[in-house]
Amino acid sequence: MPVLTRLIPSPVSVDIAAGALENLAGLLADQRISTSGRLAVAISNGSGTALRERLAPALPGADWYEVAGGTIDAAVQLADAMRTGHYDAAVGLGGGKIIDAAKYAAARVGLPLVAVATNLAHDGICSPVSTLDNDAGRGSYGVPAPIALVVDLDVIRQAPLRYVRSGIGDALSNISALADWELSHRETGEQIDGLAAAMARQAGEAVLRHPGHCGDDDFLTVLAEALVLSGLAMSIAGHSRPSSGACHEISHALDLLYPRRSAPHGEQVGIGAAFATHLRGDTQRATLIAETLRRHGLPVTPEEIGFGPEEFTEAVAFAPQTRPGRYTILEHLDLTTDEIRDAYADYVKTIGS
Repeated sequence: MPVLTRLIPSPVSVDIAAGALENLAGLLADQRISTSGRLAVAISNGSGTALRERLAPALPGADWYEVAGGTIDAAVQLADAMRTGHYDAAVGLGGGKIIDAAKYAAARVGLPLVAVATNLAHDGICSPVSTLDNDAGRGSYGVPAPIALVVDLDVIRQAPLRYVRSGIGDALSNISALADWELSHRETGEQIDGLAAAMARQAGEAVLRHPGHCGDDDFLTVLAEALVLSGLAMSIAGHSRPSSGACHEISHALDLLYPRRSAPHGEQVGIGAAFATHLRGDTQRATLIAETLRRHGLPVTPEEIGFGPEEFTEAVAFAPQTRPGRYTILEHLDLTTDEIRDAYADYVKTIGS
């Protein structure tokens, strides 16, 4: 009998714990990620500076690079600076923008990337995608997933609370994204990867059902694990389908139409997930998602992040253009502007104030 299997791309190490940062040098050596200690460490000029002072004595062979934000230009400049260093590996130390820029730069240079997350704003900490600003707005670029991930809960608790809450919205959006994937399977025959779907679903449901709050280590651990599982689900599927549907199309539309006003990614996709679930007619699930967002202090309407009903209506109408070829509830219903406006009014009435 043949044994059929597949290789699953995944990190060699995932360390999520209070004080995990203290073992970074040991992890790099023990896992043979960097036997020589020659590292290129990408940091921000904010929180990264303080962490550099803390970590530099344990990483004497590291060169430190300050990255000017999460743009494609900054990522390319980082890659160019890293080319002559003869490094074993790169380390992205910071929030999502720094890690995304480091993932892209490491891919260009051909180095493995260790992600050291200082907040839990979105599932990019362990995904095979870099989301970077470019001249046209914001783009998603396929890259290798991190070879290792470190999340120090002591550091996470020091991050701005808004950027920890954002990760909750991103994890919850899996639930809506999977419903879109299943809809596409029924309507277009698009194949579903069952393992990827199972991992993304467990990530979303774990955060949805957990009774804890952002200050609890137990909840932060579950949230961090959910974001890791979401990234792995995308690696297994080979695309972002397990975690990206109409919810992300709406968020991308807000980014493109109002680039100077967009809110944190997780806040936008959380609203998008609740609204898209409402469009599917699943009132109970839409209300549950909205209640969970509210319980954690996240917005549930676009007005709460500075967008009026007409602007949100415009974004929903434009959203399908952000992912050509992707089939979600938005493409399925193909609503007119008036129908979107009416659906949004009904959504607000349904979820309450």
